[in-house]
Parts: sequence; structure tokens; C-alpha cells
Amino acid sequence: MANGWDQDINLSMLTDFYELTMSNAYYKQGMVNTTAVFDMFFRDIPERGGFAIMAGVEQLAEYLSNIHFSEQDLEYLERLGQFDPGFLDYLRHFKFECDVWAIPEGTPIFPGEPIVKVKGPIIQAQMVETMVLLTINHQSLIATKSSRIVRAAEGRAILEFG
Repeated sequence: MANGWDQDINLSMLTDFYELTMSNAYYKQGMVNTTAVFDMFFRDIPERGGFAIMAGVEQLAEYLSNIHFSEQDLEYLERLGQFDPGFLDYLRHFKFECDVWAIPEGTPIFPGEPIVKVKGPIIQAQMVETMVLLTINHQSLIATKSSRIVRAAEGRAILEFG
């Protein structure tokens, strides 16, 4: 287990079905080499906290460097009957080649500012959207809550039992 992720578990299929169907549509429209830029940001700070804390960058990098689709994944998608055979072959040889920029781990972040940017082939950028959101949102929520607890403790010891 590296960085809190079990390397024996393939997380590539942990995505919204929408990401797969949109990517299939891009493939069918001949957009394999079309460049896209996606920015991740958030709109509001929960509980009027003023800022959030960026977290999850290391886990996201680990995911992006290991994304692949197994034969079992591809057989499942083929059985659904909704995907172009050429698209499934594209996934068989999938190699993530997008550029990714992220605010450094532990940095205070604010609503409306880009915190992760993904630039590259549109299919690849689309395919990772769900995991970018899941990873950064969850990890940043934990880091932000931890920061608030530490600030509220005003120097007193804090214990975590989770």
C-alpha cells in the first residue's frame, strides 16, 4: 500500500458512467487528439470558514500515474453494448498524458479559484474528472476540518481516534 492506496485495486473504473459515455462520443466524433483544459474549483466554504485547505494532491498523482483498464473492465464495458469497439481498444492502450497543475498540499484555498487544472487530450481529461473531484474534495474536507479543530484548540493538545 503506497500513499494510502491499495495498489492491487484498479480504481480506473471508479468513475461516473457519464465520463465513459462522453469519452466514447468524443472518440466517435474523431476528437482523440483534441486538447481540452478542465479547471477544478469550489463555489462556497462550508460553515463560513473563510478558506479550505488543499489536500489529496499526492493521492491524485498516484492515481493518475497508475490509471489503466484491465481486460475484465473492457469485457464488462463491451457487454453493455454501448461503446464503440474502437473506443474500447483506445482504453485497452490508455496512457494518461495530460499535464496536471495543482495548488500545493496544505495551502489555504478560496472559492472560485482554480485548484487543479488538467490539460491534454479531451478523452483522457474527461476520464479522470470524477476521480479528481472525489480525491481532492474528500481529502481537502478532512484537512480543512483538522485545521479548524487545531485553530479552535488554541494550542491545547488534540487527539484523533478515527
